Amino acid sequence: MNLLTIQEAAETTGWSPRMLRYIEQAGLVAAGRSESGYRLYGPEQLQRLRTLRELLNDYGISLTEVGFAQRLRTDAELAAAVQNWFTAEPARPAEVLPSDWLAYEQNKHQNLLEGLAATS
Repeated sequence: MNLLTIQEAAETTGWSPRMLRYIEQAGLVAAGRSESGYRLYGPEQLQRLRTLRELLNDYGISLTEVGFAQRLRTDAELAAAVQNWFTAEPARPAEVLPSDWLAYEQNKHQNLLEGLAATS
């Protein structure tokens, strides 16, 4: 069976080798491997790459969105957390007075943003 290297697959599909690695890392298309560990692409992978591009074009979505959808399918904890977020109703903490709720939420956001800035 004839197989393509990552460079040949990139030339055939229009995806760059870097994007092909990202697509594989996201679990969207699995390339085979040679005995020496090089990625190899056959007709199955080329079809998946073509239909992935069609999916993106037909629905106006990004590769990141498809990757996230894949994570939702394979990570039960993440799927549950997202589902819980969708169904959660905003609720004022019992220890916070109604008149202080806005300031409380602003403070929580400020702390979150400071934490994000410290990690980047």
